[in-house]
Amino acid sequence: GVSHVLTLVLQELSLLCKRDVNGVGMLYDLLRSQWLQALLKIYECLQHYLGKRPAPVTLQARALSREVLELLREAPPAADTKELRRLLRAPHLKALLSAHDTVAQKDFEPTLPPLPDNIPENEEAMRIVCLVKNNQPLGATIKRHEVTGDITVARVIHGGLADRSGLLYAGDKLVEVNGVPVEGLEPEQVINIL
Repeated sequence: GVSHVLTLVLQELSLLCKRDVNGVGMLYDLLRSQWLQALLKIYECLQHYLGKRPAPVTLQARALSREVLELLREAPPAADTKELRRLLRAPHLKALLSAHDTVAQKDFEPTLPPLPDNIPENEEAMRIVCLVKNNQPLGATIKRHEVTGDITVARVIHGGLADRSGLLYAGDKLVEVNGVPVEGLEPEQVINIL
C-alpha cells in the first residue's frame, strides 16, 4: 500500500539526511508529518472501500427514521425509548441521514425541467444554466445594455464559480434567474436574485 511505499522512501531519505544532502531534511520532515500520514491512511481506507464497491443497505434512511419515530410514539414510555426519540429527532442526525440518502441514490446534481417541444424555428438560441453556489460568490458581473436595455453578463472573473463551470460567458443575455424573469429589472435587483 501507500504507507509501505512511504516507509521505504523515508528509510532512503534518512540515509541521505546523514550525508546532509540539500533539501532532503525538509522533504524527510514533510513525509514524516502527522497530517500527511493521516491523509495517506484516509486515502488507503477509501481505496479499500472503493475496491469493495459497497452497496447501501437502504436508499431511504430518512424515511425509515420517521417510521421508527412513529412507532416509538405509540410504544410504552421508557428511558431507552425517550433517548432513541431524542437522537432520531436531532438536527445533525437528520442531516446525516439525508446526506446518506443523497449518496445512496446518487442524486448529486440538481435536475432541470425538460425544454418545451413547441419552440418556434426563429427563436434565438437559449441555454438553461444550473450553478450551485453553496454560499460562494458567482464570480461574474452584470450590466444593462445601453441600446436594448437587456441585462447581460459584463465579465466572468477568472477562477470564479462561473468561470470554473464554463457555462457563463461575457455578453450572455440573462432572461430568467431562479424562475424570475429579469426583463425590466434593474441590475441591482438582478444581483439580489443571483
